[in-house]
Amino acid sequence: MTDTIRVGLDLGGTKIEGIALDSAKSIVARRRAATPRGDYAATVEAAAAMAEQLEREAGGLATVGVGMPGVISPATGLVKNANSTWLIGQPFAADLSARLGREVRCANDANCFALSEAVDGAAAGAYSVFGVIVGTGTGGGIVVNGRVLTGANAIAGEWGHNPLPWPDAAEWPGPPCYCGRTGCIETFLSGPGLERHYVEGGGEPAGAAEIVARAAAGDAAAEQCVHRYEDRMARALASIINVLDPDVIVLGGGMSNVDRLYARVPALWTPFVFSDAVTTRLVKAVHGDSSGVRGAAWLWPA
Repeated sequence: MTDTIRVGLDLGGTKIEGIALDSAKSIVARRRAATPRGDYAATVEAAAAMAEQLEREAGGLATVGVGMPGVISPATGLVKNANSTWLIGQPFAADLSARLGREVRCANDANCFALSEAVDGAAAGAYSVFGVIVGTGTGGGIVVNGRVLTGANAIAGEWGHNPLPWPDAAEWPGPPCYCGRTGCIETFLSGPGLERHYVEGGGEPAGAAEIVARAAAGDAAAEQCVHRYEDRMARALASIINVLDPDVIVLGGGMSNVDRLYARVPALWTPFVFSDAVTTRLVKAVHGDSSGVRGAAWLWPA
């Protein structure tokens, strides 16, 4: 290619977002469209049409990367683990590549988030990065030396479906998870997990942001709940540090907007990390909701 144009698509359950980046990493085109829910063929066509539109607006042929729910199975080439269930069992990467007439690179949306923040976001310049999305669910991605670590089974970074480490008696066996197990990290650290714990502790039903606001205003039940959340996140991330030892951990998703996490969680994780000192940094994502689509574009490195 004579010009460096990268198209990134974020294939969500309700919308498809796309951008085109030029060689200066600037966004030169952006589009959004509704996802054709439940219609696989229409989803492939919508993604292809958006990529072509972005190319025309950017003024040249582009590489195309896609961030998506789930992953492409290395064993079958088919989509697995996607909450957009009409994609499961389909050869999405192959079909989109055939439609566009060129190779398309696909990755889990959490991997794209981590890549975006590693390339030019909160973890820019770091060698090893663990990206965490904590919102309605809990996902993760790993980037080493500017490249996504996918893993032999394409599940690297899926920390949310490991059990909460070092549980106490009240946390075991833990709440049921949609994956069929109990006590998964996602059931504790997702926004709904925080909301459930608040009600269990005697609070009136409220959203996660409201619970955090109540804690700041002196609500004892809310403060206890948020502190407990910080302790659980500290244990969960300590297990990642013990295995991966990343330079930076980046938080994204709705719970990443809880500013107190960035000072309190590192203060709590130290006793659980198998080291005399912990220099891993915990930081908030720079690109926010745009991290996924930017990371998709960066699946094609310079």
